[in-house]
Amino acid sequence: MTVLRAAVVQAAPLAFDRDGTIDLVERLTAEARAQQAELVLFPEAFVSAYPWGSDFGARMGSRTAEGRDEFRRYWESGLDVPSADCERIGQVAATHQVFLVIGVIERDGGTLYCTALFFAPDGRLLGKHRKLMPTASERLVWGCGDGSTLPVFDTPLGRIGAVICWENYMPLLRMAMYSKGIQIYCAPTADSRDTWLATMRHVALEGRCFVLSSCQFARQQDYAADAADGRSQPSAAEDEILSRGGSCIIDPLGQILAGPDYSGPCTLLADLDLDQVPRGKFDFDVVGHYARPDVFQLRVNDQPQTAVVFDSTPSPVDVDSAALDPGIPLKTSAAVNTQDRSPET
Repeated sequence: MTVLRAAVVQAAPLAFDRDGTIDLVERLTAEARAQQAELVLFPEAFVSAYPWGSDFGARMGSRTAEGRDEFRRYWESGLDVPSADCERIGQVAATHQVFLVIGVIERDGGTLYCTALFFAPDGRLLGKHRKLMPTASERLVWGCGDGSTLPVFDTPLGRIGAVICWENYMPLLRMAMYSKGIQIYCAPTADSRDTWLATMRHVALEGRCFVLSSCQFARQQDYAADAADGRSQPSAAEDEILSRGGSCIIDPLGQILAGPDYSGPCTLLADLDLDQVPRGKFDFDVVGHYARPDVFQLRVNDQPQTAVVFDSTPSPVDVDSAALDPGIPLKTSAAVNTQDRSPET
């Protein structure tokens, strides 16, 4: 029997302050570890911010100079992967001996990505997942990920992966993750609506996996200090709630183990018994005995998609996550290539 303690952090970052937010990650991780957490999940876009209410000066057919400068400041507060900032977060995981999954704003050239990073207890960056499809106006500032960053990591705690916010409404993406044998399904999000809990319970039941969802609890005042620097702000009182949380932990039969919490910043804890996963799959395995591959099949393009390919330059080796840890077994399927992938570099 494998039982682990998981922690889901519900808090707001220090908006657009990358260094200060990483300091906050260290403090909140220490608090979770003090309660024997072995896995700690942070919300979507925690480093350095989810830009609540910002429009970046964009209208159909026009952009403002102020909006361009706002994007510049957002870009500057992002982080490169890998980088010294990643190493700092990895050191947090190493210091407190936890697996750490955290939402960041990844910077790659001139494009930002909403990304989840995975760190091992020795501080190694195991890999990343880039959000495949930003939602609505998120597409103004975030690029789209591709199928090369859909990892599920086989760890001593279980098989861990992440699907970000409204990606969880993409049935084919969920199927791809289930096919990789995901047991601990991390869902960092910015959705604090009542309907989110039902979504998380559905995912847990459908995938017969534990679902951990982490959402920010953020007030206008969490961004107020930044307003003096010229950032456009939604007109609201400083104590107005921008995101009310609703973080939760669900077991493979859809039962709520912790949360949802809408009261304020908090850390939710739950003990996860991984024996619940095969118990749940006794009567429902969506990619196994309950599948009908003779009727339905899913194919996944898991190759990196680049805008420019030089024929004279050898293609970079596509290293799967097993190369990061030789002990990770690979699972393949004729219908879906389910090899875990390392992050693009």
